[in-house]
Amino acid sequence: MNVNFNNRDPVYLQIVRYFKEKIAIGELEPGQEIPSRRELANRMKVNPNTAQRAYKEMEEQGLIYTEKNHPSKITTDNKILGQVRTELLVEAVDQFVTSVRSINVPVEELLDLVKEKYTENSEKEV
Repeated sequence: MNVNFNNRDPVYLQIVRYFKEKIAIGELEPGQEIPSRRELANRMKVNPNTAQRAYKEMEEQGLIYTEKNHPSKITTDNKILGQVRTELLVEAVDQFVTSVRSINVPVEELLDLVKEKYTENSEKEV
């Protein structure tokens, strides 16, 4: 569990985002057990209270669930799991649009460039 924390966002929210990204790419599967709060704090080198707050946030969002004294697990709710990917995608697109809007590029030109770069990067990974 390697997270590069930034100084802008609260650490607990960065941990939540880390879990969302792992869920979106399939590294964390529905029903999979996740580390205890204390173990997560040790692995990520954060305060146990921060790990506790991240888990509380994930439980409130329905990303994880905890049954009595059993380890927490990733939700099996397909609706929530699908929303995670969409949420991350919309967030990335919003950031991108905000950063390029000031350049005043026509949308079609921008879309062509995005398609080109996306395809180019996909081919490099293969």
